[in-house]
Amino acid sequence: MLKSFKRSHIIIAALALAAGLSVTVWLLVRTTYDEHVTNCEKALTKSATEKNRPDACEELSQNDYDTLRVGWALENALDGMSKKERDTLDYYDNGTIDGSIG
Repeated sequence: MLKSFKRSHIIIAALALAAGLSVTVWLLVRTTYDEHVTNCEKALTKSATEKNRPDACEELSQNDYDTLRVGWALENALDGMSKKERDTLDYYDNGTIDGSIG
């Protein structure tokens, strides 16, 4: 009976060690949310829409995906503009505080 008691303890200890090692390896190799965000940024194209997500963006929340998609579109829109068109301060100011900016 003593031999089977020791043997069962050894088996239980080996299983616990294997489970702990498996969890440790999984934690080290899994993709983090930040890595999913980075991969999604790289995968965005003009064809990316609210419903048509690239595969790399599937793990992101809808809010985060929409934020990345809109940011990507704005960045590419500004890159396509000439330097003169990028001036967003196109207004007339007569120098007085009378609401002339417009």
